Amino acid sequence: MQIPEPNRLTMISSGACIVLLLAGCNVGPDYQRPAALASAAMPTAYAGDSSTKAGEWKTAQPSAHLPRGTWWNLFKDAELNRLELLASAENQQLSAAYANFRQARALVNVSQADGFPQLGTAPGITRQRNNGGLSGGKGTTYNSFSMPLEATWELDLWGRVRRQVEGAQANLAASADDLEAAKLLVQAEVAIDYIMLRALEEQRNLLQRTRKTYQRSLELTQDRRAGGVATDYDVSLAETQLKTTEAQVPALTLQRANLMHALATLCGQAATDFSINEAKSGLSAAPAIPVGVPSELLEQRPDVAAAERRMAAANASVGVACAAFYPRLTLSGNGGFQASDPTKIFNWPSRLWSVGPTLNLPIFTGGRNTAALAAARASYDATVANYRHTVLGAFQEVEDQLAAQQLLTEQIAAETAALNAARRTLEISNTRYQGGVLTYLDVAIAQSSALAHEVTVVQLSASRVAARVSLIKALGAGWRP
Repeated sequence: MQIPEPNRLTMISSGACIVLLLAGCNVGPDYQRPAALASAAMPTAYAGDSSTKAGEWKTAQPSAHLPRGTWWNLFKDAELNRLELLASAENQQLSAAYANFRQARALVNVSQADGFPQLGTAPGITRQRNNGGLSGGKGTTYNSFSMPLEATWELDLWGRVRRQVEGAQANLAASADDLEAAKLLVQAEVAIDYIMLRALEEQRNLLQRTRKTYQRSLELTQDRRAGGVATDYDVSLAETQLKTTEAQVPALTLQRANLMHALATLCGQAATDFSINEAKSGLSAAPAIPVGVPSELLEQRPDVAAAERRMAAANASVGVACAAFYPRLTLSGNGGFQASDPTKIFNWPSRLWSVGPTLNLPIFTGGRNTAALAAARASYDATVANYRHTVLGAFQEVEDQLAAQQLLTEQIAAETAALNAARRTLEISNTRYQGGVLTYLDVAIAQSSALAHEVTVVQLSASRVAARVSLIKALGAGWRP
């Protein structure tokens, strides 16, 4: 009995609605960001930051994918600016990170392609022989020419493909954050190496000035020895001080060369031909960096954002593993032409076709799907642990650099006071030595003490500037003035 037309339309509409409803179903857990800390509440202020009021809080809004900005301009050094721009353009680690980003972007398109109908063809020419023994006749040998066209489309009833796309998009976002993290790491390394190189140059200049002073002291002591005022011991002591100072210069030059070579690699240049311009003035410390509140760190640090996106990708993989337990409905169709005579292959009687759905229902897989689901869930748990570890590491880096800012400032103040005292002691020692009250041993001790304090002040000043760079890196360079 033929179904009346209205009822047929009703059934078609109902079937279409069921397919659409099923197509909107996603099996597996929907992603919800876990707590950043497993067993503690998010701190409301940094322990080492006295500028943040306790209780301040802001809702985190991801911004780690945004460019970090030219934060190195804070140091007002033209040569540092040049090196940073060169490294951003030529560094090979960044080139690799960008290639990984482009790969992740292409994989998103790969995963999306599974949601579209697939169309293909496989033209073929075969020569074959029939077995005539079964029919009592003779076998025949003939050629077969085929021009098929195959179309398949898997209906994404349970969201397997959608979960794949969701995971690929999360991995793409993580790759973009990895690129930003690599940029920030390279930029910070360039700045720190440059700061230390300039500090070594300053130490070398200090030793060269000191060597000239010690040379004059040796000549004065030799004159006094010739006049019978000083002894051979005084001359030997003055000469020892001079040679010891001269011996330190090659060591500093070697350290500077190593830093120069490291900068060359960071800037994507061969170390053989790489050089930097002479510094016109000392590197100035950057202004105080507003650290904000800890909740901002989750949106500013690109490595934290990348770890969070990998949790989302792993959660989507759990959905893909869940979909393996459900049937897969595929619509397929084949059509084309086949003939034994190539001149007749496109004749209308040579046509052939078939169309129909295929339902693939897993009945027994030997535990494969169950194991795959357990592996996906374990992988997700691992990404949660990695995310929380990254957050804890970020807090540690910020607190370390905040402590370094404060303690290095205090140490520089104390060391500067000690240097001023050592300079006064040296001045008094020279005066009293020339007056014959002290021996040259007292002068040598005062000179060594003053030089040691000079070198320490230079090193501490460079360490404080480098710590400022490390603080910017720890904050993700996402702070706002």
